[in-house]
Amino acid sequence: MLHIGWLLGRCVSYADSTSTRMAAEKLWSPLSCFQPGLQKDANVALIILNRPIHDVQPLLKRIWDGAVIRAAADGGANRLQECMSQEDHRYVPDIVSGDFDSVREEVVQYCKERGSDVIHTPDQNSTDFTKCLKIVVNIVKKKSLAVDRIVVFGAFGGRIDQTIANINTLFLASAVTDLPVYLLGDDSLACLLFPGRHRIKVDTGLEAEWCGLIPIGTECKRASTTGLKWNLDNQSMQFGGMVSTSNSYAPDAQEVTVSTEQPLLWTMGIQTLTSEGHNGSLSYNGSSEQSKQEVPESRS
Repeated sequence: MLHIGWLLGRCVSYADSTSTRMAAEKLWSPLSCFQPGLQKDANVALIILNRPIHDVQPLLKRIWDGAVIRAAADGGANRLQECMSQEDHRYVPDIVSGDFDSVREEVVQYCKERGSDVIHTPDQNSTDFTKCLKIVVNIVKKKSLAVDRIVVFGAFGGRIDQTIANINTLFLASAVTDLPVYLLGDDSLACLLFPGRHRIKVDTGLEAEWCGLIPIGTECKRASTTGLKWNLDNQSMQFGGMVSTSNSYAPDAQEVTVSTEQPLLWTMGIQTLTSEGHNGSLSYNGSSEQSKQEVPESRS
């Protein structure tokens, strides 16, 4: 396991090296692939990490069949098997990779017998997530797969050093892919916004009330936003100073815009889906909804 100080150092070094590289405007649609009727054409690459995924199981099931490629990083294969029915052989990843210090031997064998490509990556200088991400990206490029995002389940919760390591992988990911990488865990989603202007769609009805912008590794010298309850206006953020946590959305906001001079971690809450009904209906907070237009829009 990588040392937390080394990880933070990598974040600082990378943030410094990109602080002057302003990206063109980028559009983010974090939850669009989970909308009923859209998941079959979502063009998603899935990665499952070694954290319990029961709370996001309905989301995972929703996009599993439509995913272009599915990978489990080491013990993520255990979590996938624990979460899904033993009789449902659909939920077998295309790839199982890692140094195999977490995944159970019988799970590796189970996946291998059902067609998984088992790839041993013993390198201890990178996390299993980072190594798995590189494998997935290489396959996407080699086979020219139609992928427009990478969605990672099991990224948050448990050990804080592993959570920080997963966030660090977002910095490293930009060196191997231009695809957006979304981290999911329990009721949270996060992605890394590099210097430039960003538009984040928040109009699916799956968004929970809270969101935030967090400077990681270095001070964010200037950031501005629209669409938030508490917007930033050319303000600086840093640990030991102001950070925009526990924020929310402006009434009737359909998107959030962010302009930043340094990398920022965008975080947002996800509505908890308790079950998947017939014909793509949603069940959450005790109610069933047939379309996103019928989902309650209040975020206050």
